[in-house]
Amino acid sequence: MPPVFATAFMVGFIEWACIEALRPFLGSHERTVGTHVDVSHVAATPVGMTVTADVELVAVEGRKLRFKVSCSDENGLIGEGFHERAIIDHERFMARVLAKSGQTGSSPQ
Repeated sequence: MPPVFATAFMVGFIEWACIEALRPFLGSHERTVGTHVDVSHVAATPVGMTVTADVELVAVEGRKLRFKVSCSDENGLIGEGFHERAIIDHERFMARVLAKSGQTGSSPQ
């Protein structure tokens, strides 16, 4: 692996930026989960450079949220596309996850 900002890290950074952008608008019982990523990684960023994510909520359809996203480093654009998230009720979601895994009981917040 060359010493660059990997695509998987860029996608994770975009998800984190969307989560943080939504935080002030969600109830204490709500969270969001990623449901779709359509992003191109168009330029390498050497380790040590600063990367910035810009996210814009462009559509809301019920609990489905669509973001236009881009990432840049100190020299310009490195990636862009769209990311979708869904608003979930944390308790109900975790109950389904635990049931699927065969576990029961409370989940950590």
